Amino acid sequence: MQVSEQVAALERYFPGGVFSARCPSRTVLEHVTSKWGVLVLVALAGRTMRWSELRRSVEGVSEKMLAQTLQTLERDRLVHREAHPVIPPHVDYSLTPLGRDLVARLLPLLEWVGAHAEAIVAPPADQAA
Repeated sequence: MQVSEQVAALERYFPGGVFSARCPSRTVLEHVTSKWGVLVLVALAGRTMRWSELRRSVEGVSEKMLAQTLQTLERDRLVHREAHPVIPPHVDYSLTPLGRDLVARLLPLLEWVGAHAEAIVAPPADQAA
């Protein structure tokens, strides 16, 4: 199937059009494809992690952004949060079945990014020092 045919086939999921400003896909795409959203989802692939493990795993994320990202992904039913009634508090995060399905689709994108990132971020040959 050609790419243009694939885009046209999206009409069955988005009757108003995926490019419409009112399309609910905009909200989902914003949550799922944010820098921290993608990294948190992939960090949780195949395992359960505590908040501090996630923070160490996703280098550069602030406490505030990690908390906001986890809350958003939990609200979107992509991440499961399990609080254990112990002292000190112990909270585990894992992917829901919907989150696992999403990560399976994100991994090929990340493979592509990994294969092409250096070439894309490198300065053009005519600008190299």
